[in-house]
Amino acid sequence: MRFHQSVTFLEMDQLVPIARATEELGFDGNYISDHLFNPRSLESRYTYSTAPDGAPFWDKDMAWPDPMTVIAAMAAVTENITFTTGVYIAPLRDLMTITKSVGTTAVLSNNRVRLGVGVGWCKEEFDQTGQEFTTRGKRLNEIIPALRALWSGGWVEYHGEYYDVPECQINPSPTKPVPILGGGHSDVAFRRAVALCDGWIAAGAYSVDEAWAHLATLKEHLEREGRSNDDFAIYMSIFEMPSVDLYKEFEAAGVTDLICAPWMMVPQDTPSDQIQERRYEEMARFAQEIIEPMKRA
Repeated sequence: MRFHQSVTFLEMDQLVPIARATEELGFDGNYISDHLFNPRSLESRYTYSTAPDGAPFWDKDMAWPDPMTVIAAMAAVTENITFTTGVYIAPLRDLMTITKSVGTTAVLSNNRVRLGVGVGWCKEEFDQTGQEFTTRGKRLNEIIPALRALWSGGWVEYHGEYYDVPECQINPSPTKPVPILGGGHSDVAFRRAVALCDGWIAAGAYSVDEAWAHLATLKEHLEREGRSNDDFAIYMSIFEMPSVDLYKEFEAAGVTDLICAPWMMVPQDTPSDQIQERRYEEMARFAQEIIEPMKRA
């Protein structure tokens, strides 16, 4: 099992230091989320909200740095860890912007980008980028094969229902295929991941029971598509105290990657001049108590 440390909600000035520590302590990668902005007036309901009004759980002043910029910065100070987006809202952008931005970042990081994609939920963001909100799912189904075609190097083209790209060269191009992971646990999201992607990525942190239920559903889709024996990545996030025994159970059941955030274990009332040190201590404890035993097993 590989361990990816989420940097979502981390302060901007901590992104690079955390990336260094992630690699130093033996984590396998970092996990980066995506939004363009926080609307003051929000009518869209957050898909996974538990609030009566459907509002997201984060504050309106939360920073959402551009994922590819973050990855480029973290890649510059590391050599081995990978960078997974969870999730990059691909249909929020035009196809050529995605192709260029992600492709360039893959090159700069020496092919360490893992592109987790999803349809998004915030119509206000789509309105500002001029991308149609109601067709986002169908367009994502087309964006995935289009990216693979446009990243193949040399003279490339793509012709579909929503995107039509005449023959062109898009340089630089990744020197290895960029793994694409489908995010979400709706039925259509599972179908998309299994039919079009190299793996699946969880949508938020699940209870243990929810994690087992979603894993079972995913496996049903994999079997239906004849992909049960494929090299298919499964990224899981579990809202439960870390446990080697628990993670071994999920690993035995086919989970290949775990999303975690041990730096978040630091109490909120920790003095500001001690936060960075305490975060490193929590990361080191997780590495010693969880990652090292898992790697030895």
